[in-house]
Amino acid sequence: MRDALLIVNPAARGGRSAEAEALAACARAGITVRVAHTAASGDAARIARAESGANPILVLGGDGTVMEVVGAVVGRGIAVGILPGGTGNQLARHLGIPLRVGRAVRALANATPRPLDLGQLADGRYFSLTAGFGFDAAMIAGASPVAKRRFGVGAYIWSGTRAVMGTRPFAIRLVVDGTTYERDAGLAMIANVGAIMDGRIGLGPGVSPNDGLLDACILSPSGMAEGLLLASRMARRDFRDDPRMLFVRGRQLRLEAAHHVPAQADGELIGGGLLDARVVPEGALFLSPRPV
Repeated sequence: MRDALLIVNPAARGGRSAEAEALAACARAGITVRVAHTAASGDAARIARAESGANPILVLGGDGTVMEVVGAVVGRGIAVGILPGGTGNQLARHLGIPLRVGRAVRALANATPRPLDLGQLADGRYFSLTAGFGFDAAMIAGASPVAKRRFGVGAYIWSGTRAVMGTRPFAIRLVVDGTTYERDAGLAMIANVGAIMDGRIGLGPGVSPNDGLLDACILSPSGMAEGLLLASRMARRDFRDDPRMLFVRGRQLRLEAAHHVPAQADGELIGGGLLDARVVPEGALFLSPRPV
């Protein structure tokens, strides 16, 4: 990589100091960058959509900003490189990108563009990791901007603990390629990757972002003790048959909650109630220092 567009979200955690670090690291790596700043939601997508060349796009921001850019360049063969500037930075973690911006630039300077499946919701939004209801969305909803700025990922650890303790089961209907399943759930998720949180939490057996499929993961604990037990099993990749755990794979997945519960897609809160997703095989092209 010798030339790139750098899209910067100044509101991301780290702000201007992270931008200065990125520019200095790009100069050391011999990368010429054109810089564009976002000022509001949707700006990153607009800037990326206007890009007419094939040079990579580097994104300094959180997962929401990254996915704005990814969604704008689907199918155009433009590689996206992530310079982590958010709180969770789950996508950068999954791709093996260092969390320090300067180190990320060095890692991406000679990284290979690697294709990754995407999920696309009915409203056109894309996600690369997960979309779901329950514990995960409650964790995101419970981490305030002030807490995220002050405590970083610790804000999610605290809100996640409260979510496990406080989330009540809700009725869910799952339709996978025409087959219907109904459950009471504490978590109902559509997964594109096999693990999150730096690989600490598994999401199901054989989940892959390169198989042209999406995976449903539904956990149905009857109380807090069972919720903690199932969380422990997911961490240990213990996916043995259990009526409280459901894993189903397909190309078109629809999750519908019987009443309004929080929903998230790649760490961004979205309207609850319904998640209707289809797989987009190899829809994204990411710069990654390791296979995905």
